Amino acid sequence: MLPLKPCLPRPASSPPTGPDWLHEIKHDGYRMFAHRDGKRVRLISRRGVDWGDRFPLVVAAVEALAAGSCTLDGEVIACDGDGLADFELLRYRQRDDPVTLVAFDLIEIEGLDVRCEPIEERKAELTRLLLSCRPVLVVNRVFDAPGPDVFQHACKLGCEGIVSKRRGSRYAGGRTHDWLKVKNPDAPAVRREAEEDWSR
Repeated sequence: MLPLKPCLPRPASSPPTGPDWLHEIKHDGYRMFAHRDGKRVRLISRRGVDWGDRFPLVVAAVEALAAGSCTLDGEVIACDGDGLADFELLRYRQRDDPVTLVAFDLIEIEGLDVRCEPIEERKAELTRLLLSCRPVLVVNRVFDAPGPDVFQHACKLGCEGIVSKRRGSRYAGGRTHDWLKVKNPDAPAVRREAEEDWSR
């Protein structure tokens, strides 16, 4: 398996503007690598722990992919009745409660490391791979609309915020200026983080 170091967005006070950026919804869940090598599937957290036992439905969906090996980067979420990611539902779920892996990047496919490929090509290959995997595996939608407009709609929906990604960028481990994160100040995730910081 390739050494996995997640690409992390840098915080920004406002979304970038202009045609050089793609925008995605930031979901409130657990960041996770889904890695398949033959018949073995692992769900690896940011701390390197295999969470496959916690999310057997995701494991089964990755096992069913038409690829002998692949590594996806995404967010495991649980949705409320309105289809919005709800961290509390995820935190207190039972083992077989439905969850979704919202995949936003492709790291490796059939043994080929694609991290140096442009983000548009990685997204296209990821979309082809997950074409018929709903509802357990989905590709995080990319919006071509102006960043401020996407952020405004994300806030209205109650989402955590957005992540903007520079066109043509590669997947780089660690913090990168090619991914920018803007948080919705009214989102539960932001309030939760503020409460945790205050209690320390």
